[in-house]
Amino acid sequence: MTTPPNGPKSATEPLTSNAADASGLVPEPPVRAPGLSPSRAKDFQQCPLMFRYRVVDRLPEPPSPAATRGTLVHAVLEALFDLPAEARTAEAALELLDPHWQRLLARDPGLAGLFDSPEELAAWLTSARALLHRYFELEDPTRLQPRARELRVDHQLEDGPALRGIIDRVDVAPNGWVRLVDYKTGRSPRPGYEADALFQMRFYAFVVWRTRGVLPRTLQLEYLGDGTVVTHEPTEAEMATFETRIRALWQSVLEVAASGRWEPRPSPLCSWCSFRDLCPQFGGTPPPVDPASVLRAFGVGA
Repeated sequence: MTTPPNGPKSATEPLTSNAADASGLVPEPPVRAPGLSPSRAKDFQQCPLMFRYRVVDRLPEPPSPAATRGTLVHAVLEALFDLPAEARTAEAALELLDPHWQRLLARDPGLAGLFDSPEELAAWLTSARALLHRYFELEDPTRLQPRARELRVDHQLEDGPALRGIIDRVDVAPNGWVRLVDYKTGRSPRPGYEADALFQMRFYAFVVWRTRGVLPRTLQLEYLGDGTVVTHEPTEAEMATFETRIRALWQSVLEVAASGRWEPRPSPLCSWCSFRDLCPQFGGTPPPVDPASVLRAFGVGA
Protein backbone atom coordinates (compact mmCIF):
# COMPACT_ATOMS: atom_id res chain seq x y z
CA MET A 1 0.00 0.00 0.00
CA THR A 2 1.45 3.35 -0.91
CA THR A 3 1.98 5.91 1.80
CA PRO A 4 -0.60 8.71 1.83
CA PRO A 5 0.41 12.09 0.36
CA ASN A 6 2.81 14.00 2.65
CA GLY A 7 3.44 10.84 4.68
CA PRO A 8 1.38 9.33 7.47
CA LYS A 9 0.33 11.68 10.23
CA SER A 10 0.01 10.85 13.89
CA ALA A 11 -3.32 9.26 14.72
CA THR A 12 -3.73 11.96 17.34
CA GLU A 13 -3.93 14.69 14.73
CA PRO A 14 -7.64 15.46 14.81
CA LEU A 15 -10.25 15.23 12.16
CA THR A 16 -12.55 18.18 12.66
CA SER A 17 -14.62 20.57 10.60
CA ASN A 18 -14.21 21.57 7.00
CA ALA A 19 -12.35 24.73 8.00
CA ALA A 20 -9.40 23.72 10.19
CA ASP A 21 -8.90 21.46 13.16
CA ALA A 22 -7.26 22.15 16.49
CA SER A 23 -3.81 21.30 15.17
CA GLY A 24 -4.16 23.68 12.23
CA LEU A 25 -4.58 20.86 9.74
CA VAL A 26 -6.76 22.17 6.91
CA PRO A 27 -8.63 19.72 4.69
CA GLU A 28 -8.02 19.73 0.98
CA PRO A 29 -10.09 22.39 -0.83
CA PRO A 30 -13.33 21.21 -2.43
CA VAL A 31 -12.65 19.16 -5.52
CA ARG A 32 -14.60 20.20 -8.61
CA ALA A 33 -13.17 17.70 -11.08
CA PRO A 34 -15.39 14.89 -12.41
CA GLY A 35 -15.82 12.31 -9.72
CA LEU A 36 -17.89 10.02 -7.54
CA SER A 37 -19.62 9.96 -4.20
CA PRO A 38 -20.54 6.67 -2.51
CA SER A 39 -24.19 7.03 -3.46
CA ARG A 40 -23.46 7.78 -7.10
CA ALA A 41 -20.98 4.91 -7.30
CA LYS A 42 -23.69 2.55 -6.07
CA ASP A 43 -26.17 4.11 -8.50
CA PHE A 44 -23.93 3.15 -11.43
CA GLN A 45 -23.55 -0.39 -10.15
CA GLN A 46 -27.31 -0.66 -9.68
CA CYS A 47 -28.38 0.87 -13.00
CA PRO A 48 -26.27 2.92 -15.47
CA LEU A 49 -29.39 4.60 -16.89
CA MET A 50 -30.52 5.79 -13.45
CA PHE A 51 -26.98 7.01 -12.85
CA ARG A 52 -27.14 8.99 -16.09
CA TYR A 53 -30.43 10.63 -15.14
CA ARG A 54 -29.00 11.73 -11.79
CA VAL A 55 -25.47 12.72 -12.79
CA VAL A 56 -25.66 13.78 -16.44
CA ASP A 57 -29.24 14.99 -16.90
CA ARG A 58 -29.69 16.03 -13.25
CA LEU A 59 -33.39 15.31 -13.48
CA PRO A 60 -35.42 16.40 -10.46
CA GLU A 61 -36.81 13.67 -8.21
CA PRO A 62 -39.87 14.10 -6.04
CA PRO A 63 -39.24 13.77 -2.31
CA SER A 64 -40.54 10.72 -0.53
CA PRO A 65 -41.79 10.41 3.04
CA ALA A 66 -39.03 7.90 3.86
CA ALA A 67 -36.19 10.03 2.47
CA THR A 68 -37.57 13.18 4.09
CA ARG A 69 -37.85 11.39 7.42
CA GLY A 70 -34.22 10.36 7.06
CA THR A 71 -33.19 13.97 6.43
CA LEU A 72 -35.17 15.12 9.46
CA VAL A 73 -33.75 12.51 11.83
CA HIS A 74 -30.20 13.20 10.64
CA ALA A 75 -30.72 16.92 11.28
CA VAL A 76 -31.98 16.27 14.80
CA LEU A 77 -29.06 13.96 15.63
CA GLU A 78 -26.58 16.51 14.34
CA ALA A 79 -28.21 19.27 16.41
CA LEU A 80 -28.30 17.04 19.48
CA PHE A 81 -24.53 17.30 19.75
CA ASP A 82 -24.73 21.09 19.84
CA LEU A 83 -26.14 20.67 23.35
CA PRO A 84 -23.96 20.21 26.43
CA ALA A 85 -23.21 16.54 27.01
CA GLU A 86 -25.48 16.21 30.03
CA ALA A 87 -28.41 17.71 28.07
CA ARG A 88 -28.32 15.15 25.24
CA THR A 89 -31.35 13.19 26.34
CA ALA A 90 -34.12 11.47 24.44
CA GLU A 91 -36.50 14.19 25.60
CA ALA A 92 -34.19 16.87 24.20
CA ALA A 93 -34.01 15.07 20.85
CA LEU A 94 -37.79 14.85 20.65
CA GLU A 95 -38.07 18.56 21.41
CA LEU A 96 -35.78 19.26 18.45
CA LEU A 97 -37.97 17.31 16.03
CA ASP A 98 -40.73 19.84 15.37
CA PRO A 99 -38.44 22.90 14.98
CA HIS A 100 -36.33 21.03 12.46
CA TRP A 101 -39.42 19.85 10.59
CA GLN A 102 -40.51 23.47 10.36
CA ARG A 103 -37.08 24.41 9.00
CA LEU A 104 -37.35 21.76 6.32
CA LEU A 105 -40.79 23.09 5.37
CA ALA A 106 -39.47 26.65 5.24
CA ARG A 107 -36.77 25.56 2.79
CA ASP A 108 -39.13 23.41 0.73
CA PRO A 109 -42.85 24.15 1.29
CA GLY A 110 -43.67 21.39 -1.18
CA LEU A 111 -42.85 18.80 1.48
CA ALA A 112 -46.24 19.50 3.04
CA GLY A 113 -47.76 17.81 -0.03
CA LEU A 114 -46.28 14.47 1.01
CA PHE A 115 -49.21 13.98 3.38
CA ASP A 116 -52.87 13.82 2.45
CA SER A 117 -54.18 14.61 5.92
CA PRO A 118 -53.08 15.89 9.34
CA GLU A 119 -53.45 12.34 10.61
CA GLU A 120 -51.01 11.05 8.01
CA LEU A 121 -48.48 13.74 8.97
CA ALA A 122 -48.95 12.92 12.66
CA ALA A 123 -48.28 9.23 12.00
CA TRP A 124 -45.15 10.12 10.02
CA LEU A 125 -43.84 12.31 12.86
CA THR A 126 -44.56 9.49 15.29
CA SER A 127 -42.42 7.17 13.18
CA ALA A 128 -39.59 9.73 13.28
CA ARG A 129 -39.88 9.87 17.08
CA ALA A 130 -39.60 6.08 17.21
CA LEU A 131 -36.32 6.24 15.27
CA LEU A 132 -34.95 8.82 17.70
CA HIS A 133 -35.95 6.68 20.67
CA ARG A 134 -34.14 3.73 19.11
CA TYR A 135 -31.00 5.80 18.66
CA PHE A 136 -30.75 6.11 22.45
CA GLU A 137 -30.96 2.33 22.73
CA LEU A 138 -27.81 2.05 20.60
CA GLU A 139 -25.51 4.53 22.33
CA ASP A 140 -25.35 7.18 25.04
CA PRO A 141 -24.62 10.60 23.46
CA THR A 142 -23.85 12.09 26.88
CA ARG A 143 -20.62 10.06 26.82
CA LEU A 144 -19.56 11.14 23.33
CA GLN A 145 -17.80 14.22 22.07
CA PRO A 146 -17.68 13.97 18.27
CA ARG A 147 -14.67 15.50 16.58
CA ALA A 148 -16.78 16.36 13.53
CA ARG A 149 -20.32 16.10 12.22
CA GLU A 150 -21.47 16.26 8.61
CA LEU A 151 -17.81 16.34 7.60
CA ARG A 152 -17.25 16.94 3.90
CA VAL A 153 -14.29 15.01 2.54
CA ASP A 154 -12.73 15.30 -0.91
CA HIS A 155 -9.80 13.62 -2.59
CA GLN A 156 -8.53 13.70 -6.16
CA LEU A 157 -7.39 10.19 -6.97
CA GLU A 158 -4.29 10.39 -9.14
CA ASP A 159 -5.21 9.47 -12.73
CA GLY A 160 -8.70 8.73 -11.48
CA PRO A 161 -11.87 10.38 -10.27
CA ALA A 162 -12.38 12.93 -7.52
CA LEU A 163 -13.85 11.16 -4.51
CA ARG A 164 -16.21 13.13 -2.29
CA GLY A 165 -18.76 12.57 0.42
CA ILE A 166 -20.21 13.66 3.75
CA ILE A 167 -19.55 11.66 6.91
CA ASP A 168 -22.32 11.83 9.51
CA ARG A 169 -19.98 11.73 12.50
CA VAL A 170 -16.30 11.36 13.33
CA ASP A 171 -15.25 10.24 16.81
CA VAL A 172 -11.64 10.28 18.02
CA ALA A 173 -10.70 8.30 21.15
CA PRO A 174 -8.15 9.61 23.67
CA ASN A 175 -5.56 7.23 22.17
CA GLY A 176 -6.19 8.71 18.71
CA TRP A 177 -8.24 5.91 17.23
CA VAL A 178 -10.74 7.25 14.70
CA ARG A 179 -14.30 5.97 14.28
CA LEU A 180 -16.51 6.92 11.35
CA VAL A 181 -20.24 6.71 12.09
CA ASP A 182 -23.19 6.77 9.71
CA TYR A 183 -26.85 6.81 10.73
CA LYS A 184 -29.32 4.77 8.70
CA THR A 185 -33.04 5.23 9.23
CA GLY A 186 -33.91 2.00 7.46
CA ARG A 187 -33.43 -1.59 8.53
CA SER A 188 -30.12 -3.46 8.61
CA PRO A 189 -29.13 -5.69 5.68
CA ARG A 190 -29.88 -9.38 5.71
CA PRO A 191 -27.07 -11.70 6.86
CA GLY A 192 -24.50 -12.01 4.10
CA TYR A 193 -25.19 -8.56 2.65
CA GLU A 194 -23.14 -6.55 5.16
CA ALA A 195 -20.21 -6.14 2.74
CA ASP A 196 -22.39 -4.29 0.25
CA ALA A 197 -23.75 -2.08 3.03
CA LEU A 198 -20.21 -1.20 4.11
CA PHE A 199 -19.20 0.06 0.65
CA GLN A 200 -20.04 3.62 1.66
CA MET A 201 -17.99 3.39 4.85
CA ARG A 202 -15.01 1.87 3.07
CA PHE A 203 -15.26 4.76 0.61
CA TYR A 204 -15.08 7.26 3.49
CA ALA A 205 -12.27 5.36 5.19
CA PHE A 206 -10.22 5.42 2.01
CA VAL A 207 -10.70 9.16 1.49
CA VAL A 208 -9.88 9.94 5.13
CA TRP A 209 -6.77 7.76 4.96
CA ARG A 210 -5.54 9.36 1.76
CA THR A 211 -6.27 12.95 2.79
CA ARG A 212 -5.52 12.86 6.52
CA GLY A 213 -3.00 10.05 6.74
CA VAL A 214 -4.98 8.18 9.41
CA LEU A 215 -6.75 4.91 8.69
CA PRO A 216 -9.96 4.84 10.76
CA ARG A 217 -9.93 2.12 13.38
CA THR A 218 -13.67 1.44 13.18
CA LEU A 219 -16.46 1.94 10.67
CA GLN A 220 -19.91 1.93 12.26
CA LEU A 221 -23.37 1.84 10.73
CA GLU A 222 -26.26 2.49 13.11
CA TYR A 223 -29.57 1.18 11.76
CA LEU A 224 -32.35 2.98 13.58
CA GLY A 225 -35.02 1.01 11.74
CA ASP A 226 -34.33 -2.15 13.75
CA GLY A 227 -31.74 -1.12 16.32
CA THR A 228 -28.79 -2.92 14.74
CA VAL A 229 -25.19 -1.72 14.78
CA VAL A 230 -22.79 -3.01 12.10
CA THR A 231 -19.08 -2.39 12.75
CA HIS A 232 -15.97 -3.12 10.73
CA GLU A 233 -12.24 -2.59 11.21
CA PRO A 234 -10.60 -1.70 7.88
CA THR A 235 -7.03 -2.59 6.95
CA GLU A 236 -4.53 -1.03 4.57
CA ALA A 237 -4.69 -4.16 2.41
CA GLU A 238 -8.45 -3.69 2.21
CA MET A 239 -7.93 -0.07 1.18
CA ALA A 240 -5.65 -1.23 -1.65
CA THR A 241 -8.38 -3.55 -2.86
CA PHE A 242 -10.93 -0.76 -2.58
CA GLU A 243 -8.76 1.58 -4.65
CA THR A 244 -8.51 -1.05 -7.39
CA ARG A 245 -12.27 -1.51 -7.27
CA ILE A 246 -13.08 2.20 -7.47
CA ARG A 247 -10.62 2.69 -10.35
CA ALA A 248 -12.24 -0.16 -12.28
CA LEU A 249 -15.66 1.26 -11.59
CA TRP A 250 -14.61 4.70 -12.82
CA GLN A 251 -13.15 3.17 -15.98
CA SER A 252 -16.49 1.51 -16.63
CA VAL A 253 -18.25 4.85 -16.12
CA LEU A 254 -15.94 6.54 -18.62
CA GLU A 255 -16.43 3.79 -21.19
CA VAL A 256 -20.21 4.04 -20.94
CA ALA A 257 -20.06 7.85 -21.05
CA ALA A 258 -17.89 7.80 -24.18
CA SER A 259 -20.08 5.23 -25.91
CA GLY A 260 -23.38 6.76 -24.86
CA ARG A 261 -24.77 3.32 -24.01
CA TRP A 262 -26.56 4.04 -20.74
CA GLU A 263 -28.33 0.71 -20.39
CA PRO A 264 -31.02 0.02 -17.78
CA ARG A 265 -30.39 -2.81 -15.36
CA PRO A 266 -33.73 -4.23 -14.20
CA SER A 267 -34.00 -5.36 -10.59
CA PRO A 268 -36.58 -5.41 -7.77
CA LEU A 269 -35.37 -1.88 -6.94
CA CYS A 270 -37.07 -0.61 -10.11
CA SER A 271 -40.28 -0.35 -8.11
CA TRP A 272 -38.79 2.59 -6.19
CA CYS A 273 -37.15 4.34 -9.16
CA SER A 274 -38.21 7.92 -9.89
CA PHE A 275 -37.46 7.53 -13.60
CA ARG A 276 -39.69 4.61 -14.62
CA ASP A 277 -41.56 6.80 -17.14
CA LEU A 278 -38.26 7.39 -18.98
CA CYS A 279 -37.04 3.79 -18.82
CA PRO A 280 -37.25 1.51 -21.90
CA GLN A 281 -37.93 -1.43 -19.58
CA PHE A 282 -41.28 0.20 -18.78
CA GLY A 283 -42.11 1.58 -22.22
CA GLY A 284 -40.39 4.95 -21.75
CA THR A 285 -37.99 6.76 -24.05
CA PRO A 286 -34.78 8.33 -22.66
CA PRO A 287 -34.22 11.93 -23.76
CA PRO A 288 -31.19 12.69 -25.94
CA VAL A 289 -27.92 12.96 -24.08
CA ASP A 290 -26.39 16.45 -23.91
CA PRO A 291 -22.68 16.09 -24.86
CA ALA A 292 -21.79 19.16 -22.81
CA SER A 293 -23.33 17.59 -19.72
CA VAL A 294 -21.36 14.38 -20.29
CA LEU A 295 -18.14 16.40 -20.61
CA ARG A 296 -18.93 18.31 -17.44
CA ALA A 297 -19.68 15.17 -15.47
CA PHE A 298 -16.88 12.91 -16.69
CA GLY A 299 -14.38 14.90 -18.72
CA VAL A 300 -14.99 12.77 -21.82
CA GLY A 301 -17.07 13.33 -24.95
CA ALA A 302 -20.11 11.26 -25.74
